[in-house]
Amino acid sequence: MAGESESGGLVRSWRTAFLTLRDETLSHPANPLASVLPVLDELMFSQFQSFIAAAPCLPRQEVTSDLMYLLNLAASSRCSNEEMEQALCRICHLIWNVTRRVPLELSSSASSQMLESFSKLGKFFIETAVGKRLLSDNSLAIKATIECLETLRVLEVANGSAGCTDIDYSRHLISVDPQRCSVTENAQLVEFHLQIIMCCHSEANGSHHSAGDLRCCGDSGKRSASWTSLWKVQTAAFYMVGEAFARVGPSLTVEIWKSVVEVLRKAMDTLATKMFLVEDVLLSRFYASVLHCLHLVLINRKGSLSDHVAAFIATLRMFLHYGLSNSGTLPFRRDGGLGSLSHGSTSRETVTKAVGTYRPPHLRQGKNSSIARSRTSQTSSDHESSPVEFSSSDSDYSDSDGALKDSDNFRSCKTRTAALMCIQDLCEADPKAFIAQWAMLLPTNDVLHPRKHEATLMTCLLFDPFMKARLASASTIAAMLEGQSSVALQVAEYREGTKFGSYMALSSCLGQILMELHTGVLHLIQRERHTGLLTSSFRILLLLISSTP
Repeated sequence: MAGESESGGLVRSWRTAFLTLRDETLSHPANPLASVLPVLDELMFSQFQSFIAAAPCLPRQEVTSDLMYLLNLAASSRCSNEEMEQALCRICHLIWNVTRRVPLELSSSASSQMLESFSKLGKFFIETAVGKRLLSDNSLAIKATIECLETLRVLEVANGSAGCTDIDYSRHLISVDPQRCSVTENAQLVEFHLQIIMCCHSEANGSHHSAGDLRCCGDSGKRSASWTSLWKVQTAAFYMVGEAFARVGPSLTVEIWKSVVEVLRKAMDTLATKMFLVEDVLLSRFYASVLHCLHLVLINRKGSLSDHVAAFIATLRMFLHYGLSNSGTLPFRRDGGLGSLSHGSTSRETVTKAVGTYRPPHLRQGKNSSIARSRTSQTSSDHESSPVEFSSSDSDYSDSDGALKDSDNFRSCKTRTAALMCIQDLCEADPKAFIAQWAMLLPTNDVLHPRKHEATLMTCLLFDPFMKARLASASTIAAMLEGQSSVALQVAEYREGTKFGSYMALSSCLGQILMELHTGVLHLIQRERHTGLLTSSFRILLLLISSTP
């Protein structure tokens, strides 16, 4: 009885608040939100927790109707002061909390209205945060923007788990069941996230900002802390665009696909103009979300990519040594230990000598356990929860990874692997035309010399410290040698004593590449002990033999 009485009181407080809200807005149609600020403060914000607790006790249709009314009221307001700005942020926070507990029931028209309202609010929050330089993680405007994005991920909870207070965001994609969502609604969802991305992009790169503000990183390689929140918002938005393509990619229109490709192109061009990538937790997540989105868009290809391939490859190539460039040498492993080669004195003999003898995993870990513990303690602070952190497990990586098995190296390995997958996707889209990109991705000389700043697919295959990245590189090289590319390779020629200059004919370049591939793959086959990589190496060799004139 006490429980029923308490829930009845909560229901009455909810209904009283929304009835009062509607009455006050009808009385002041010119600026309705300003007129109801006292109502919001007294009946909702001041007793926030009890108000949120009332939502599961009400019919879902009623909760949906009331929240839509509140959201539309917020989106149609003409914000003119800080008090109004705070009210809008609190409204978004309230809606986000309710949707985590009650799955809303939205019609097609209601879904469109919600997306339109969130789009207006998201743009307003970003512009407000940038204009007032309130870009810290604790900024109300930035929190409200991210909560707008997260609300769309949990509008309908699978299995109807009303009353759930701890939703697993990784299990509930953008907002709706694909069987109940029209093509138009899916397109609107993607367009909403693209608008958020472009708003962040334009604000972070706007001409009205100073050069010091615009840089995400300075000459020291450290990013500017004042702009981190914009990267976080873009990370969440890119991840959700990618999930939309993973879920309903084939149903999306060609126009939507082209729009996403254009936005991805702008993001990738921005990375390329910075000339180097920042190696920290925040930017690593941003890179991973962009590459994750690009991969899912490429495998749902709906048009030609000829205008974008060269630009994408120029940026993707930068990721081939991501996470490995802070040290003075490029690490590699053959026996589970971490070795390094000096860039100035490396030769094929030293590579061969560095192979060493096999050591079983239990002996291998003992040597590096203290190193692993120290590195783990340094990175423990990186494990904050994030709706855009991709799930992974230790099984994704070889047990020969030894002391590198920590969060920083997992993250950088996932980024390199994602870039390799995107390169393979671009190759499979048009293998014959992709021949023009071979010189960017494959070596024409010194294949056994690890490159720190000019990494190639063979560098990844031979020297990357993680087995997953090496296997992805092998798969990408095999894809480049398959299909129509073998026909184009018939123009390749090789002459002894060819000099390397600023210009090399395509036929000579392809000839040099084939010779270096042959040398590198034979070297790997003679020394590799991992069964999967050895199998991939033989596959590359067979394709290489069949493709070589």
